[in-house]
Amino acid sequence: MSLVSGIIIFVVLLLASAIRILKEYERGVIFRLGRLVGSKGPGIILLIPLIDRMVKTTLRTVVMDVPPQDVITKDNVSLQVNAVLYFRVVNPEKSVVEIENYLFATSQLSQTTLRSIVGQVELDELLVERDKINAELQAIIDQHSDPWGIKVSLVEIKHIDLPEAMKRAMARQAEAERERRAKVIAAEGEFQAARQLTNAAKIIDENPSSLQLRFLQTLVEISAEKNSTTIFPVPIDLFTPFLNAYAEEQQKKREEGGRGKE
Repeated sequence: MSLVSGIIIFVVLLLASAIRILKEYERGVIFRLGRLVGSKGPGIILLIPLIDRMVKTTLRTVVMDVPPQDVITKDNVSLQVNAVLYFRVVNPEKSVVEIENYLFATSQLSQTTLRSIVGQVELDELLVERDKINAELQAIIDQHSDPWGIKVSLVEIKHIDLPEAMKRAMARQAEAERERRAKVIAAEGEFQAARQLTNAAKIIDENPSSLQLRFLQTLVEISAEKNSTTIFPVPIDLFTPFLNAYAEEQQKKREEGGRGKE
């Protein structure tokens, strides 16, 4: 009875080892007596016991941190740069057969490529044209990992660690640039104001009456200040019409008086 039970247990374990269940994002690379049969999945996979061997791989996107790398840029600035890498397996068979450990290999390839590309550019280009450098990194890493069945979708430089002396120098440069812009804007404002005043002076010179209107407007603005006393010289030109009218009236009276005596 014990022999029969042992046989039954052996058969059950053998059948259990022949059945594999793979998830939607998983694939199984099958080797039969050491030879590649192909990849299967997802769902239930049946293996020949003691003959077939399955290596499981995932098709999901892998997010990998590239450790900080000590780099010297083209203009001899020492800094540390790290990045993040997004990739996934597109050919499960190649990812198992062509490379021993595609995760480790992709990590090492990313580090060496990051040092190589950053070392070929200057610091200003690294800070300003980061998108261009990211695209170049992605293209190079994807080209070298393609034979492994790996597709690199995105590479992003995360952080650039500059020396303290370089940070202070860049801060002084930025401050000088802001001061230069402020002076340029102030000079442009003075220029525009001077041009507008010149145009206004030409208009007043062509129309003297506009000067009187401006004078009256200034008086109205000053009168709004209740807590101040302002002595404002009144141009004699304002009284010219009244003086002329008074003179004409006096002339008429004299002429009428002369006719009355006759």
